[in-house]
Amino acid sequence: MSELRALLTPAGLELLDAVGAVESTADVARAVSRLRAAGHSPELVSAVVGQAHLRSKASAKFGPFAARMLFTRAGLEQATRLGVAARHAQRIRSAGFTAVADLGCGIGGDALAFAGAGLDVLAVDADEVTAAIAAYNLAPFGEGAVVRHSTAEDAFDDSEAGRATWMDPARRTSGHSETRRVSADDYSPSLDWAFDVAARVPTGIKLGPAHDRDALPADAEAQWVSADGSVVELVVWSGALARDGVRRSALVIRGDRSHEMTAPADVADEPVRELGAFLHEPDGAVIRARLIGDVARSLNAGMLDEHIAYLTSDAALTSPFVQSFRVRETLPANPKAISAALKAHGIGRIEIKKRGVDVDPATFRKKLVLRGDKEATLILARIGDQRRAILADRVPAAS
Repeated sequence: MSELRALLTPAGLELLDAVGAVESTADVARAVSRLRAAGHSPELVSAVVGQAHLRSKASAKFGPFAARMLFTRAGLEQATRLGVAARHAQRIRSAGFTAVADLGCGIGGDALAFAGAGLDVLAVDADEVTAAIAAYNLAPFGEGAVVRHSTAEDAFDDSEAGRATWMDPARRTSGHSETRRVSADDYSPSLDWAFDVAARVPTGIKLGPAHDRDALPADAEAQWVSADGSVVELVVWSGALARDGVRRSALVIRGDRSHEMTAPADVADEPVRELGAFLHEPDGAVIRARLIGDVARSLNAGMLDEHIAYLTSDAALTSPFVQSFRVRETLPANPKAISAALKAHGIGRIEIKKRGVDVDPATFRKKLVLRGDKEATLILARIGDQRRAILADRVPAAS
């Protein structure tokens, strides 16, 4: 808190704006030396350089807005990307709400989008420093965005009509793992409390994308969101924020464009078929939402293996929900055979993907002979009881 006090002064903020981009460890060292030589206190220098470094990192989530925001390391890690948050705001507005309570607002990432969409925002965080930073970030919205230092439980009020509730419970473990199962014990406030709120008032709850599916409320809409190829979150929507007949959703965002698949429940996979002319890798949000079967049917495709999330087809169809590859040939999954094929095709640059095989791509790459000016993708996969290598070329993504 003392560093924040030193920073939140006219002189401190002016120094932060003047220090410029601090991206690398070397940039940090140079900035510290320069500011200390200019006579600034160690406390102020630490605060200014730390914030400048976080602003550089934050540009990936907040774009040019990052240059006027403040952050904590944990808050930035958990913050929603602004483009994703804007879609949350759009859903809340489309459902007819004019106000939202953001219970666990962090540094204010979602609240910025809510306020920017014209919603009246009450933003709450249990951590005093984080709440102070959220107040700074939301200050341009004036009375349209009120920040309160409080727990979610103490701030919750279900008596105000026209107000939706948004929660981004703090992860007790860092990161948004796409592979580690995440349970109710990993969140604060308690998910039992959060789900109870969602059962009473229209609510959106942001969770880690690997959250235990069996622990989700049966009567809510579960929406997995991917952004530029990475699954970034799972949102549980309840009440008027959940769409009629939708219980599973995969929202795929690429740049400024988005595509969505929805279903009333998990959908059945298509049967396994032999590898065809094309292999398709479903987006992670589609896999998480268990909507692979619907994608397969849209591509006239089947499963490559009943346990592996790859599809295959002969038709040259593409979809925004998959990355497609045109198959060159199938090989034994050993470096000697693969290297011979790479040499024959003049391939000197290779992308390695794998699914269902215990292989480290970086280690495997070192075993390959790469010569030539062409490039390709090598897909290592288990098909039935065999490990196979599929040499393929990326098909431009569908728009």
